[in-house]
Amino acid sequence: MPTLTASSLVPSSFRDLPSVVWTIFAGTIVNRLGYLVTPFLVFFLAARGVTGAETSYVLGALGAGNLLGPAVGGILADRIGRRPTMLIGLIGASAAQGALFLAPGVWTMAAAALLISAAGSTVSPAAYALLADAVDSERRRRAYALFGWGVNIGTAVAGVLGGYLAARGYWLLFVVDAGSMLAYALVVAVRLKDPKGARTMDDQVGEAQEKKDGIGYGVVFRDRLALLLLPLFGVQLFVYSLTEVALPLAVHDSGLSPAVYGAMAAVNAILVVALQPFATARLSRFPQLAVQGAGGVALTGLADGVVGYTVSVVVWSLGEVVVAGIAAGVVANLAPAHARGRYQGAFSWTWGLARFAALTLGVAMYTTLGPSALWWTALVAGTAAAVATAALTARVNARTAHELAA
Repeated sequence: MPTLTASSLVPSSFRDLPSVVWTIFAGTIVNRLGYLVTPFLVFFLAARGVTGAETSYVLGALGAGNLLGPAVGGILADRIGRRPTMLIGLIGASAAQGALFLAPGVWTMAAAALLISAAGSTVSPAAYALLADAVDSERRRRAYALFGWGVNIGTAVAGVLGGYLAARGYWLLFVVDAGSMLAYALVVAVRLKDPKGARTMDDQVGEAQEKKDGIGYGVVFRDRLALLLLPLFGVQLFVYSLTEVALPLAVHDSGLSPAVYGAMAAVNAILVVALQPFATARLSRFPQLAVQGAGGVALTGLADGVVGYTVSVVVWSLGEVVVAGIAAGVVANLAPAHARGRYQGAFSWTWGLARFAALTLGVAMYTTLGPSALWWTALVAGTAAAVATAALTARVNARTAHELAA
């Protein structure tokens, strides 16, 4: 009878990843247990008597913070270090959760929502850059896929937990959110170490290169390939973000309870948790951008009722499994070592822009033009972006090969 060991429980595609990656993975699970307020924010605002028009202000502020945070986080990650940047973001976002719950009016709610997303989104560029520091280019997709796996493990629990807690008092959502962020901050402070050989702008980059690139995002703006890829990734991220924004609106308009949306989030997370390790192992030998283009989009707009929403969630969850870790891995491989924080900041900013567009443009299209217009626009745009992204495969491969040779 074979002996069961701890290593045998780890999916084979992740076994050779270093301890830094696993620490971020574990901390991410804890942190994602606290992403309860945002999915249920529409329901919370309605319970506070906020009108539909006023809700758009709060959601817009939440999206705007995702534009500010990554830009700041990318610079800080390269200047003061990955770990300090993560601590600033986590502690700041935790404090902002309490401010949102205690906010007396719409504009103070909007200000608190801005702080939540701005502080919280400073964490991702630093975490992504730290993952890139810790592993070579061949393992980066798997490291980012493991990171995404941790997100979905936490989300699987949070989806069920959020629906349960929301039915008993929205204040419980805020308590769990703030507590989990502080717990992750403790993990970062106590357990997370910079990998041996990690590069920083202060100690390992030549003065000439540092002077040429500066401390801002000029190094990214001069990269033509990155400027082609990031908007295409942004369109695909916009389509995915609709599952966080338009889906709860559709569930609400169908007369279903918040618990139904929580269950849909759990279905997505459970599918990704169950299938992603196997998909990562099977698809790792294929060209990354070809796999990214095969991820597909979901026709969530066709759903009506619990069964319909469940089917649609299954469809786009399979697409999420297929593309896990690819976009972040490609961006990391394009980045010079001294600018990884800013490249990941630009990628996270693209994600923030996509979420901002979903929270503003997406909601506006849904409420004015109707759900059908929104979902068909997402289908056409997402498919076109996937095709265009796959067409850049040769250029990305040539660039990566050049960087490895150098």
